[in-house]
Amino acid sequence: MNDQTARPAMTMREIREGLGHATPGLPDVDVIVTRYEVSLLPLNDVNRKYFTLYVERTRRGMWIVNDGHGGYDIDGDWAPGLAVAHEFNDYDDAIALARRLAPNVTINGHTAADAYRRTHPTT
Repeated sequence: MNDQTARPAMTMREIREGLGHATPGLPDVDVIVTRYEVSLLPLNDVNRKYFTLYVERTRRGMWIVNDGHGGYDIDGDWAPGLAVAHEFNDYDDAIALARRLAPNVTINGHTAADAYRRTHPTT
């Protein structure tokens, strides 16, 4: 027989406090994702910053697609500023639009697909 008395399991909060990952008496810190980067080019590509779209959460909790200079409407048409950007209810739809647009983001007459082919030639 085991002479140890049973005690209830620790909660995750108690474990985190015991490890010093949470402060007793204070609520957990909120972390909210407010921006996603969408690009055809890989992270280590020197041209990625130019050919990246952003899916951003607005103050109203909606999601828009932009390139840092202008926004995209629901059909994928670009206009300067963010006021024209279509607001999506959830980020999945906004990311779907950004994924569809990403290969055709154009800088100085070159698309992201052109930049990828130039810097990542096929063998």
